[in-house]
Amino acid sequence: MNLSEKDFKLNQPVDPASLQALAAAVYRSIGVPEQEAWLAADTLVQADLWGHQSHGLLRLGWYYARLESGAMKAHTLTTLEVDAGAVAVMDGHDGVGQVITRRAVDEAISRAGKHGVGIVSIRNSNHFGTCMYYTRLAAEQGCIMMLMSNAGPNMAPWGGLKKKIGTNPWSIAVPGGAYGPVVMDMANSGVARGKIYLANKRRESIPDHWAVDARGRPTTDPKAALEGFILPMAGHKGYVMGVMVDILSGVLSGSQFLDTVHGPYDPIHRSGAGHFMVAMNVAAFQPLSEFEQRIDAYIRSLKDVPVAEGHEQVYYPGEMEKLADLKNRQQGLLLPEDTLSDVLRVARHAGVL
Repeated sequence: MNLSEKDFKLNQPVDPASLQALAAAVYRSIGVPEQEAWLAADTLVQADLWGHQSHGLLRLGWYYARLESGAMKAHTLTTLEVDAGAVAVMDGHDGVGQVITRRAVDEAISRAGKHGVGIVSIRNSNHFGTCMYYTRLAAEQGCIMMLMSNAGPNMAPWGGLKKKIGTNPWSIAVPGGAYGPVVMDMANSGVARGKIYLANKRRESIPDHWAVDARGRPTTDPKAALEGFILPMAGHKGYVMGVMVDILSGVLSGSQFLDTVHGPYDPIHRSGAGHFMVAMNVAAFQPLSEFEQRIDAYIRSLKDVPVAEGHEQVYYPGEMEKLADLKNRQQGLLLPEDTLSDVLRVARHAGVL
């Protein structure tokens, strides 16, 4: 695909395929192999298609800076450090997080096919984007998948005033029948850190329950929030979930944990991120077709309730993203002006525009 700046006009919808081609060209320019560049680009564009702009092309410049410094390796080497039936431990050797995690998905699904369950622990990885990108892949192949990751610190331990714990996201995706996969994707903070970065770039205020400043006071200023602490979801419950995700992702894998992990916003330090993945082959429990029929009945029952005032309908988990994807593919992606401007800046710097 021939790329030109005239294809990427500010404040106008852009063809998602053109955005993916541009992002892939940026990755290739710095040494990421062709197929892996397309994968990494697809994870970004897909997040925007789902409406998760905090994890979309907004992040291309951050990933590029890490590749440029060598903190993240353009050529991704993955090795099996433990190969024990249903269990595997994979080392990503500081490669591209999206590539490492995609390979781990295949490993987990393969082991689930043989053993009913496949568990993959991943060390020395990098940030990989949205968890649901990967769990959906497994759901589409007849597996229930749970995936979690630790992240760079931005939350304090409950009652403390020092960054120690990441937002530490996790996702579960379940195969569906007529409705498609049922998907949960969430951070253990009240909000993803990327949303605060997005608000800061747009010079917008944030709700006062998202974060506190460096002295622990509620703030609506995204800059003060980034200097302070993101609040866990549901108070101490989110803190406990964040700790457990960190233990499973970082401690169990042999990777880094707590404030020794560096996130995608850090351009120069190796990440040390760890992940934990479980794939369950539905066919080991019951026939997949029967399970899909039961899931369809479950969703119909969820949606068969009176709709509360202020709501258009009852959504099952993952439905809002599904609908956003359909709409954005038809109409094109309308990215925030500052996001598209930064993507074009990176593309010029990379010499692909």
